[in-house]
Amino acid sequence: MTDLLFELFSEEIPARMQAQASEELVKRLTAALDENRLEYGEITPFVTPRRLAVKVSDMADTQPDREVERKGPKVNAPEGAISGFCRSVGMEVGDLEVRSKGDDEFYFAVIREKGKSAAVALKDILEALLADFPWPKSQRWGDYGMHWVRPLRNIMCLFGDEVVPVQFGHLSANNITFGHRFLAPDPIVIDLPKNYESKLEAAHVVACADKRRDAIAEQAAAAALKQGISIKPDDGLLAEVNGLVEWPTCLIGQFEEDFLALPPEVLILEMKHHQKYFACLDGESKLSRYFLLVSNMVAKDDGAKIVHGNQRVLRARLEDGRFYWEQDKHKPLEAWRPALEKMIFHAKLGSVAEKADRIASLAAFLAIYVPHANLEKAGRVAKLCKSDLVSGMVGEFPELQGVMGRYYALEQGEEADVADAIRDHYKPAGAEDDVPNQPLGITVALADKLDSLVGLFAAGEKPTGSKDPFALRRAALGIIRIIFDNQLRLPLKLAIENAMSKYPSSLFKGQDKDALVQELLGFFSDRIKVLLKEDGVRHDLIEAVFDGGSEDDIVRLVARVRALEAFLVTDDGANLLAAYTRAGNIVAKEEKKDNVAYDKERPDADLLIEDPEKELFEVVERLWDELDTLIGNEDDDATMKALVSLRAPVDTFFEEVTVNAEDADTRRNRLRMLANVRTLMNRVANFKMIEG
Repeated sequence: MTDLLFELFSEEIPARMQAQASEELVKRLTAALDENRLEYGEITPFVTPRRLAVKVSDMADTQPDREVERKGPKVNAPEGAISGFCRSVGMEVGDLEVRSKGDDEFYFAVIREKGKSAAVALKDILEALLADFPWPKSQRWGDYGMHWVRPLRNIMCLFGDEVVPVQFGHLSANNITFGHRFLAPDPIVIDLPKNYESKLEAAHVVACADKRRDAIAEQAAAAALKQGISIKPDDGLLAEVNGLVEWPTCLIGQFEEDFLALPPEVLILEMKHHQKYFACLDGESKLSRYFLLVSNMVAKDDGAKIVHGNQRVLRARLEDGRFYWEQDKHKPLEAWRPALEKMIFHAKLGSVAEKADRIASLAAFLAIYVPHANLEKAGRVAKLCKSDLVSGMVGEFPELQGVMGRYYALEQGEEADVADAIRDHYKPAGAEDDVPNQPLGITVALADKLDSLVGLFAAGEKPTGSKDPFALRRAALGIIRIIFDNQLRLPLKLAIENAMSKYPSSLFKGQDKDALVQELLGFFSDRIKVLLKEDGVRHDLIEAVFDGGSEDDIVRLVARVRALEAFLVTDDGANLLAAYTRAGNIVAKEEKKDNVAYDKERPDADLLIEDPEKELFEVVERLWDELDTLIGNEDDDATMKALVSLRAPVDTFFEEVTVNAEDADTRRNRLRMLANVRTLMNRVANFKMIEG
């Protein structure tokens, strides 16, 4: 058993691409080794800013031998066909096997293939992998014909102590790698794959991304502890910084205390966005004047000059932030209106100012369905919520939209709930973001997202396949989460129609508005199904409740799915489903044969003969009104229990009553009975769509 080491050394790989590339390398190499019947042990990936590598332990030295069978012509086939087959497999007729297939006999060739050596197979495997390796973006350089994410400088490939002669463009594999760009730039000869990590560490490179990340976290915690502070957790920044260094060194810097007068979000974003610094917190978990930077160098002065230089750069950044803050906060949010009139939301949908007006009008309608929402305040929030888009600060940091609006609103004396709603109306910005939970924020967030969905659908900007440039799927999911998390009883169809009424009729010219409403309802329905499936709900139960699409109350829909899910795991639920299936199959078969829909009429009591059908008739008749009441009261658990009363009479009916009676009227009446059972159950959910 022998180890394989494969390294691709290049110019700096963007940090955001490293993890995916490492996973892709392991996945593709694993698949290729399996396909080529090469046994192997543990696969260890390595990735740094300048290298993508993998080590495969305990690989087999050769492929195992194998037998390949090829079916030939019939034994009585023309001689030319038989001899041609023999030539194709390199065998004589006497070497072929004869096997019977039905009434005929065929020649079979059993070809014994000797396994290739692993080194030979690896050359082909790795060259094919390189030629087809997927990068989000790749480039060519010089006169070389190959593509890679950044200029590729070297390929190292060792199988044991032997170089595998992999070729890629102008590069041939060798046994050389390189250490840290500044601390150990000379070539390093790797004698055996097992020595790769240790030799690189000696050259100031931590090749394993996980070890490098852990080293950053440990150094950062220790450096912060010395100052009596803590690091503000940021997994995204940690992952990014980990992709920027090969030999991490954590250093603590600081900025002037008067900068703490700026909103903390500004300070954090200035540090993170431009400089990749971690913000630090004091003993009370408030933002402190310290920051942590991760250097890729070891300096003789313990990093004093590095810290000084970074403090100088950060000071300039924070001065910019202070300039925008001071400039923006002295201008009332209402005064930004003329600038919003010049900012286009969409060519067919007008300016951002017009959008704000639509949001205000729509919020007045939606506030009816949001408990404790104040109509006047909702209009005030809607009027101001987009103003910070034209501020200097948000122009510099678009991520702070809404956040800065809240600060500016508080500075000019707006009430706290109005200011909070200005911030919250963008929520949720993603799957991990919180939804607004205060009445004003809920109302305006719904209005903003609903206005965008309706307008952009009407403007022909519907998502297609994987393309969704206006993030309309996210907007729909946001609306659903806001409604469900706050248990709002919002009639979605009416809300969509109200949102459409805010746009000029010219936008819908040539379009069927009713069809557009149904399309939007279907769009929401699809998103709800996705959320429920992610939550582990069976797809058939979701489809059963959603079938027909007449219900537009999200809270009620989800509650019914949950109730159906709980019902079907009981014995009563499982048995009733079986009875439904049996009844449905009988009715469907007879309807097709008779070309009649038996659910159009109720059964006739005067045609009932046997006690079991009379008993079932009584239960069915009682349930028509009972289900009306229970469904109207949204008592889903009681609705499911009411359906259980069908189980025993349906079972007895099937055991003791002949559906296809000789008398035609009796037969029709019994089929109507079963059709009515089917219809009753379908009022709760389409049980036909539920898998047994």
